[in-house]
Amino acid sequence: MQGQNQQQAYDRGITIFSPDGRLYQVEYAREAVKRGTASIGVRTADGVALVVDKRTRSPLLEGSSVEKLHKVDDHVGAASAGHVADARKLVDHARQQSQVERVRYDEPIGVRTLTKEVTDHIQQYTQVGGARPFGVALLIAGVSDGEPRLFETDPSGTSNEWKAVAIGSDRSAIQEFLEDEYEAGLAIEDGVDLALRALAEGRDDDLSPEGVGVATIDAETGLYRELDADERADHVEDLE
Repeated sequence: MQGQNQQQAYDRGITIFSPDGRLYQVEYAREAVKRGTASIGVRTADGVALVVDKRTRSPLLEGSSVEKLHKVDDHVGAASAGHVADARKLVDHARQQSQVERVRYDEPIGVRTLTKEVTDHIQQYTQVGGARPFGVALLIAGVSDGEPRLFETDPSGTSNEWKAVAIGSDRSAIQEFLEDEYEAGLAIEDGVDLALRALAEGRDDDLSPEGVGVATIDAETGLYRELDADERADHVEDLE
């Protein structure tokens, strides 16, 4: 009982470490990410594919209103898992930083640089009293100097670069599938199919074009693009 009371004392403030060096509020934010529907990123030889689970809670809900994919700049996109409002706030910050870079240097911001700007912003909320960490993780994907890049952000403010990664619910099963199936040199269309197969691995029901979102950032054009319903249907049918 005494140990439980001690934990409650330490998890009330984000600026207080527990005796064993833990920040409970950051760990709770990670749990919020795990409760969000999955998002998957796959880096290929000619671009990056982002696939998100957009299952709706009700048949009356408009699927287009579910915000999981975000265009940050012409050459950068993001996918989220966790609290949607927190994701929107971070994406707005990323868009502002992208525009600042274009105005200041007249060139697109690097994907790594943008990710660092976002994670620095996230990290501040692990040190400020009276605030809480962002309960969301992002996949930031884009093209820098013709090279595809894929980064993951964490509620602690940490970032990692990946060849293929999943965030959100069923991460362990999806990540294990990606580790088994990923191959270097994939085409971007193959990357989309791999991400969809990985998403299906973590679900009990079948995929539907309305229940997924797909975006690509092509290395040749350097442009972010979301696939329309017909293109998503073609990919889902190929899996079947």
